[in-house]
Amino acid sequence: MIFTFTRTFTKRDVEVFGDITRDYNPVHYEERFAQVKGFSGLICHGLLVGSMICELGGQIGWLASGMEFQFLRPIYISETITCRVTIKEIDERNFARAEGIFTKQDGQRVLKATLTGFIPGTRERKVLSKMMAEGDSTNKLRQG
Repeated sequence: MIFTFTRTFTKRDVEVFGDITRDYNPVHYEERFAQVKGFSGLICHGLLVGSMICELGGQIGWLASGMEFQFLRPIYISETITCRVTIKEIDERNFARAEGIFTKQDGQRVLKATLTGFIPGTRERKVLSKMMAEGDSTNKLRQG
């Protein structure tokens, strides 16, 4: 199974993420500092971009048990990133292993993630089906 998510990260996304995590590293906020560090502009927090994989959990009910990230290249504010998550295996307990590959709009890989977690079993899928039939008020992506 393969799932694909695309997002363009804004300066506002970086500011909100910084406020939530209290990560005020100047590479995310101050051009002069970013340039001294060798970047051509302000960069997004790596975990902000990595958090794209959370959409998988929100859309299929994946319950994460582990995440490992490899940050390959900087992601600059206003860049569009595509995250492609491939579920590699699922065992009899619904424990799954997956890989996430994140690429820029030019096709360059910027991040890689290894994920483990649990996909919904029969009972959970029944509840999810009912929720979907009712319009799933818990999921803003599925609303109007």
